[in-house]
Amino acid sequence: MSRLAVVVKGYPRLSETFIAQEILGLQTRGVDQLIVALRKPYDPFIHEVHRRITADVLYLPEYLKDDPARVARARRWAHARPEYAAARALFEADFARESNAGRQRRWGQACVLAHELPDDVSWIHTHYLHTPCTVARYAAHLSGRRWSFSAHAKDIWTSAEWDLKVKLDDAAWGVTCTRVNVDHLNALSGTPDKVDLVYHGLDFSPFPLPDAARSTTDGSAGSPVRLLSVGRAVEKKGYDDLLHALAALPPALHWHFDHIGGGEKVEELKALGNRLGLSKRISWKGARPREDVIAAAKRADFFVLTSKIAKSGDRDGLPNVLMEAQAMGLCCLATRVSAIPELIRDGETGVLVPPADRPAIAAALEALIRSPETRDRLGRAAAQDVRARFSADPGLDFLADRFRKIL
Repeated sequence: MSRLAVVVKGYPRLSETFIAQEILGLQTRGVDQLIVALRKPYDPFIHEVHRRITADVLYLPEYLKDDPARVARARRWAHARPEYAAARALFEADFARESNAGRQRRWGQACVLAHELPDDVSWIHTHYLHTPCTVARYAAHLSGRRWSFSAHAKDIWTSAEWDLKVKLDDAAWGVTCTRVNVDHLNALSGTPDKVDLVYHGLDFSPFPLPDAARSTTDGSAGSPVRLLSVGRAVEKKGYDDLLHALAALPPALHWHFDHIGGGEKVEELKALGNRLGLSKRISWKGARPREDVIAAAKRADFFVLTSKIAKSGDRDGLPNVLMEAQAMGLCCLATRVSAIPELIRDGETGVLVPPADRPAIAAALEALIRSPETRDRLGRAAAQDVRARFSADPGLDFLADRFRKIL
């Protein structure tokens, strides 16, 4: 069986365990892969799942100026290809709509990818419909291969509609991780049902079952409640709303908030927490490997993620961190954004509030802090539900079957 080229933006990345989990799952199902990354890793750690992946990794030049000789060789090779004229025409049509340096860079990266793909790679699969997909599409046409995609969240909701339509019509097939995404993409596609629903789900083996012992902390003196959130400090995660909601809680209520994650807004959020008088009640842990996240979840009383739609249109899909927290029996407070209601049923397996509604977030926080019984009931129900409905195996079996038929 030939190999599959899996194109990603960067590898490995702490925030993309769902991609690593898929690569590993396909590996264990006998699908040989070559990982192609548009850039080298920036994160200070890797997860255990990355250590288990044995696929080779091909790093493209992040910027064409990084390796001009390599890019020049690839361009000369591409220009001599019989597929060059048709592939270049696709690029020119796109460039006429989006005439910028980024589009030129993707063409150069695609030339390098097409030139350097080993002969035993017969299919290209890309994660994300934005820049990795652009590179994968051009490279597929330059090298005479076909391609498919996995779409996620930001790539769907921040891409121009024309760009999505072009890629949807050109791909052989695609999958995405939420029902909301499926409906949106199939409405744009010229081929009905081109995009299938494949939940990422979880490999639950690293995550312990809920403790038999029940938390009794209720926010009273001597009984502080520990809140946990895991996520990048970016606009769509809504951490500004969460901090304002925490600041609105009664002063006599005892709680502590732990945040795990890096991101561009970390310092801005720390400054906001200081201005709101919360600095002694918040611990900013930074980016941490999964084992540290699991340890923090064991110490926590409940999990909170107040996602919202960013000004750019970016939004969460179905955050793995919510599934991970639920799997360990943590009650989750989240917002009604994108596919989160596909995971959490309000009042049954967690608590949902409107996005960016700071008073509603504060009210839900106070209610959960004061009621260990509610947290326990919702957390245990969530653990049973997520483990029953969101195992990674069905989606991995679906993809492995697809790839076996074409490799």
